[in-house]
Amino acid sequence: MGSQQIEEIDVLLVGAGFASFTLLNRLRKLGFSVRIFEKGSSSGGIWYWNCYPGARVDTDSPIYQLFDKELWEDFTFKERYPGWQELRRYFDHVEKKWHIRDYTSFNKHVDSAVFDEQRQQWLVECADGTEIYANWFLPCIGFASRRYTPPFPGLGNFKGDIYHTAVWPQHGVNLKGKRVAEVGTGASGIQVIQEIGDKVKELTVYLRTPNMCLPMNQRLLDPKEEEEKKKNGTYEREIEKTRHTFAGFTYDFVQRNTFDDTPEEREKLYHKLMVEEGGFMFWLATYKDMLFDLKANEEAYKFWRKQVLKRLKDPKKQELLAPETPPHPWGTKRPSLEQRFYEVVDQPHVKIIDVNKSPIEEVTATGLRTKDGHVEVDVIILATGFDSVTGSLAQLNIQGTDGGTIADHWKDGTRTAMGIAMPNFPNMFFLYGPQAPTAFSSGPSCTQFQAEWVEKTFKMIKEKGITRLEATQESEDDWCKRLRAEWDASLFPLAKSWYQGANIPGRKVEPLNWSGGMVKYVETLNRSLENDMQGWTYATADA
Repeated sequence: MGSQQIEEIDVLLVGAGFASFTLLNRLRKLGFSVRIFEKGSSSGGIWYWNCYPGARVDTDSPIYQLFDKELWEDFTFKERYPGWQELRRYFDHVEKKWHIRDYTSFNKHVDSAVFDEQRQQWLVECADGTEIYANWFLPCIGFASRRYTPPFPGLGNFKGDIYHTAVWPQHGVNLKGKRVAEVGTGASGIQVIQEIGDKVKELTVYLRTPNMCLPMNQRLLDPKEEEEKKKNGTYEREIEKTRHTFAGFTYDFVQRNTFDDTPEEREKLYHKLMVEEGGFMFWLATYKDMLFDLKANEEAYKFWRKQVLKRLKDPKKQELLAPETPPHPWGTKRPSLEQRFYEVVDQPHVKIIDVNKSPIEEVTATGLRTKDGHVEVDVIILATGFDSVTGSLAQLNIQGTDGGTIADHWKDGTRTAMGIAMPNFPNMFFLYGPQAPTAFSSGPSCTQFQAEWVEKTFKMIKEKGITRLEATQESEDDWCKRLRAEWDASLFPLAKSWYQGANIPGRKVEPLNWSGGMVKYVETLNRSLENDMQGWTYATADA
């Protein structure tokens, strides 16, 4: 195919989720030609793939949506924490309102992208052979699109059904009366367990690290009450709050330390946050030293454990799920929100196997074997997560100006400029990925603030006639240094978590997320554009 036959556009977005939708809307209004390539057959990003039992968000209404009033003024979620079906209904609404399908190609899997120095464009190729030239290339594929399947010996020999929560069948699965093995207790594992626990005949949970879950306090929303909130400005006020908090939620740490309060005052605050309010309040609206001071953290853990032990009667399960000595500081892994997880696992037909003491040795034709014996099952569910944060981008064959791929760029460790770009990869931005506040934020607020910065940058591109824009090596070096300093000042390094790639055997353990808070992050992005775009090198058409 001759190059003159290849379609050319201004901006190619990859992935049809929150980030791409808000960017599409903003950039086309600036006069750029924009397209979205999505490998799935429908929009929603992770919410196209997330359809396992109990899949739902961990950010409460009204901020788990795009922040544009024209979208929320005539759409209302039914629950405080919407489930996957609700998210699909929402994305259908956005598609129709913004005519997304006119700009989107589904079932388009981007295979490779190479920057052409002569043309100053990206040549992007898809698995189906489609080629397109884009002046600007923006992968918005998030941090969790490359699933991880543990290399259990004999997995292929199992005669029953095997399901991974990341690629659950769209038509659903009937587990009623089945004997089920469930591997993993991250967010998807917790949600699956509490959803299927009452329906299955036997459930064996293979646990590595207890998930220090928080009560979701789920409830149905009153449509009339929500309409009133929209009219009286509550929605705008809640959205505005996300701009001023550490994690882009509507609440923030209290401005005092744990031991500034008396034990009675502490107990009262903890109870209000965890029991009365629910959600992430106990994690992100607590004392400001909780994630930085070990003694303060231990106080939070003691209270959390006391609450969980009230709900678990089985002494063995108490010790496995809420041990006296925590395996890591509380909150240094993202807690999962649960509705009745502890009541479900406390039932006698639910068994828990500690894989630290009794690892899975092999999968047989009829079940799983550990040193404690063989468990016969009909179904295996792998809730084993993702090669999170970097895996999504690194799996693509994206080649920069030095001929290396992103994986090559990261071979000695993950490096980015402000979690949004990299030297040697001009005219490319990525959203909700490595070294941004990604895991310490709500997805919609993080992508919203990054998209606003991208929009601001594209206005400058238009004004200055910029044809090439690339992060400087200095801005990458500076960001990596600052990221490490923020990380090391916290308790996060003490947990073996996907926050630092420790969930994948053999991976380099390193900070993959900016832990300095959303406000500092957005300030850094904006500052990089000052003084004639000091964090970037650029060229113009007439240069």
